Order: sequence, then structure tokens, then C-alpha cells
Amino acid sequence: MQLWQGRFSKAIDKKTNDFNSSISFDSRMFREDIEGSMAHADMLGTCGIIDRSEADRIIEGLKGILADIENGSLPIDMEAEDIHTFVEGELTSRLGSTGKRLHTSRSRNDQVALDIRLNLRKQADEILADLTELLNVICNKAEENAETVMPGYTHLQRAQPITFGHHLLAYAEMLLRDIQRIEDAKKRMNVNPLGSCALAGTTYEIDRSLTTSALRMDDYSRNSLDGVSDRDFCLELASDLAIVMVHLSRFAEEIILWCSWEFKFIELDDAFSTGSSIMPQKKNPDIAELVRGKSGRVFGDLMTLLTVMKGIPLAYNKDMQEDKEAIFDSFDTVKMCITTFIPMLDTMTVLKDNMRAAAAKGFINATDCADYLVKKGLPFRDAYKATGTLVAKCIQMGETLETLPLDEYKAICDTFDEGVYEAINLDVCVSQRKSAGGPAKENTLANVARIREIIHP
Repeated sequence: MQLWQGRFSKAIDKKTNDFNSSISFDSRMFREDIEGSMAHADMLGTCGIIDRSEADRIIEGLKGILADIENGSLPIDMEAEDIHTFVEGELTSRLGSTGKRLHTSRSRNDQVALDIRLNLRKQADEILADLTELLNVICNKAEENAETVMPGYTHLQRAQPITFGHHLLAYAEMLLRDIQRIEDAKKRMNVNPLGSCALAGTTYEIDRSLTTSALRMDDYSRNSLDGVSDRDFCLELASDLAIVMVHLSRFAEEIILWCSWEFKFIELDDAFSTGSSIMPQKKNPDIAELVRGKSGRVFGDLMTLLTVMKGIPLAYNKDMQEDKEAIFDSFDTVKMCITTFIPMLDTMTVLKDNMRAAAAKGFINATDCADYLVKKGLPFRDAYKATGTLVAKCIQMGETLETLPLDEYKAICDTFDEGVYEAINLDVCVSQRKSAGGPAKENTLANVARIREIIHP
């Protein structure tokens, strides 16, 4: 059944019908479609647009359809044009002419605009819960490794000593921003388009505040054209999800590096690794690599939505049917990546001794050596030059700053004394970085407590 068949004298071509149909992907919105229809029917009855008794029959009929779909006794007909057609057709078959009254003062345009908002609101809440769980795991790992010294990097070159806990919390800050962005997007999405109808509202004396309240939305759309044609919330959520994937991909890349033999900072649990079909020694970080790879898919979904929407005149156009597959795929992909990432991170083994050994090499305490001279009164640029000369000497002699004899220090700058060895001790280097945001243990533990308070207020 097509809801628009009265205007046409022949059946639609089957290939055209298949091309036009959206039931294969919008059927996942059956709960939201029925929820919106019940709110609409209740409003029609309350406003006297249809009899109260008929409104109640419609609501009970819709509840029955919902229950039957959920328990499997009513399969969704994939030959229907869309989920709205299927639900209304089933309602009419059960209630007769009463079911036909449901669509009074409503269009599929405002109906689908509502359904997708309700569906994405629910999916956004699920992603927020997943991100919160991932943050919990990061906080636990950071707390466990608040004193695990490792090299910090710039340009993928060893730079300064930090802790693994401090490094992990950098990703926690990224994910906190992701949560804030999605929560903000939800506020702009939680607007009720019902009552916009096809594009110009209705002559019936409806009360849009009733459906807005019933659907737990913050407001109703103030322009009927915008009500049916706005998909900014899809673009915004797709952008937010793409940024989530940027962060997950960066994290995955580090995990891939860390579990390589060249780094060997961590080892992934066997449950989150795979082997090689020909090389028996291999233990591959395939899960992390897939997360990194799937970021491109989510980026593509965002580009799809931007491209679809960029040239559409007001109001609704069939192009907008393309919004659902892209935004649904974004949510599905991100959810799959996060829920796989959580146990992978939770079960990984941190190889603390290897991190410490790497930190002992590469002169990552050179800045601390220069700062030692500055604290004794030397200008920073002079201290910087002296330390650089010491590093060159160490390389020439096969020494490190820790093993270089004191007389070699004094040959470069007579300000040095025995205290330099304490100043360049890696544990001291890290513990003294107490400036706000630095890697000192107390900062790490305070940040863990702060993040936990944010996600569990």
C-alpha cells in the first residue's frame, strides 16, 4: 500500500518501488514511529479533532502493534514503502476506518523528522554511556600507573619523562570533550517537528505543546518549513561521532605502536589479538587496527550527509531519505568500536620495566639538567647551550647524563655539583612536575578524581 496512491492510475514499477523504499533501514525506528503516533493520537483526542474514544482505540491499537513486533508475532513487511506505511496499514487492518483517522493533521514529512530525532536521542544516550564506561577504564588504568615512568614524545622522538597514567588521561580529556559535544547536540535536536505537517502547518486547531510534553522534548519547531527540512542535528552528531573516531584512532595507533617489539610497552590479551596464517610467532593487534580503519567509514558518513544537504531547497525533498543510512551507520560503527575498545584496554598488560628502560635512554631528562642550572642563577639560554654540549659529549663517549662523571659536567660549566644527579633522576623529574596539568603523581590522582566526579555526579 502506498499512502499517496489516490492520485495515480497505475501501480508503481517494481524497480522504482524498490528504489523508492526505505523500509530496509527505517524499520529500526518502529518504536519511535509508534511512540510519536500515540502522542499525536492523544493530542487529536484531547483537542477534539477526533472523538476521544477513537483516539483511545488508536492508542490501544498502536500499543498492540508495538507488543506484537517486539515479541516477534508481527514481522515487519519488507515490501512496505516505509515503517510509517507499515504501521498505519497494520493499524487500519485492525481498527478499520478508525485507524485511518490517525494521520489527521500530520504528514510523513513531520512524522519522519520526529522519528529520527527520537531514535538518535536514544542512540546518543547509548554512546554517552559507552564513553562513560571507557572513561572508567582509563581512570582505573591511570590510577594504577600514576608512577609508571615512560618517555613522552614529540615528533615520535623521546622528549621528556612522564607517566603512563598521565599519558592515558590525555585521552580521557578528549573523551570528556566528546561527551560534552554530544550532550550539546542533543539539546538542539530535542525539538518537536510534529505539527509542521508537509511544510505549512495545518488548519486544524492542534496543540503542539501536548505532543512536545508527551515526547519529553524541550520545545517545538517555530517554523514549519524548518521543522520538516532541518537535519542539522544529523550533521552535528555525525561530526561529533567523527571526532570520537579521531580520538579512538589516535589511541589505537599508540596501542599498535606500544605492543610492537620496537616499543613493547604493553601486551594485549590474546582475546583481542590475532595470529598470522603463515608466521606462527605473530600476535597482531587487529582489533586496534580495525578501530583505526573504521574511522574512515565514519568520516565518509559525515561527508555523505554534508553533500546530501548542501543543495536542497526548502522544504522536504526525497534526497533527505539518504540521511538515515549514513547517520545510523555512524552510530553503529562508533558503538561497535567503543564497546570493543573497552575490554581491550581493560585487559592489556602494562610492561612497566620496559617503559622505564626506554625512559632511561634518549636524554629525556636534558631539560631538567638545564633547569638545574637555571635554578642556580644561570640564564636559561646559557643553561640550554651547556646541556646541549653535555648531550653531544655523552653521545661521543657512549654515556648518559646519569653516568657521565662530574668532572665532565664541570668541564662544560663549573656551576654543576653533585646535586645534578638528583635533579636528573627520572623519578624526581616526574614528581617535580607539579605545575597544573603536569605528570606528578598527585596531579594524576587529582585528575582521576575530577573525571570520576564529572561522569558520576
